[in-house]
Amino acid sequence: MLNILQTRLQQYVNQELPAVQAGFRKGRGTRDQIANICWTIEKAREFQKYIYFCFTDCAKAFDCVGQDKLWKILQEMGIPDHLTCLLRNLYAGQEATVKTGHETMDWFQIGKGVRQGCILSPCLFNFYAEYIMQNARLDEAQAGIKIARRNSNNLRYANDITLMAENEEELKSLLMKVKEKSEKFGLKLNIQKTQIMASGPITSWQVDGETMETVRD
Repeated sequence: MLNILQTRLQQYVNQELPAVQAGFRKGRGTRDQIANICWTIEKAREFQKYIYFCFTDCAKAFDCVGQDKLWKILQEMGIPDHLTCLLRNLYAGQEATVKTGHETMDWFQIGKGVRQGCILSPCLFNFYAEYIMQNARLDEAQAGIKIARRNSNNLRYANDITLMAENEEELKSLLMKVKEKSEKFGLKLNIQKTQIMASGPITSWQVDGETMETVRD
């Protein structure tokens, strides 16, 4: 049953997700995005451009997906009602408990997160993350790295997002857009695992009172 659902959903993944998202997609992987970053750095040097990267990470991203929001997102992204209904039924009535030593706490309803170990979870998370990025409207932003008549400002692997720009101000504007929309949908940036890499001048960044690590390329 789950394999059939996965096959059906994968058809819509290929339609809805842009090429910049390589996470959990057939024939794609982290090596593709590493190659894209290396190519971008090489071209930036060739055209004597400064280049700024922000490598972001969301804290416990798969556990923070709002399930009610997820079903609405699937509908808005064109997933047929019968598939969404099957998924809702799969998640309905989920309960969990916590054991501490010899004590077991009361059972409680689970209303957040995609199911751990389920083959559908990566696909569902991709839809959720894509909807957030669409709302961030990075594709409409002027910020980015302009090479060969193209403007590129992000590469993704599931919840790991690499933001790219030609100066510090543009990079910060991209980060704030992603941060704002992610938090609206329950995902929070893990500042301790988010890093800046710059080939040009860079100042110290603070987000939510935490200083972000900066490295040189």
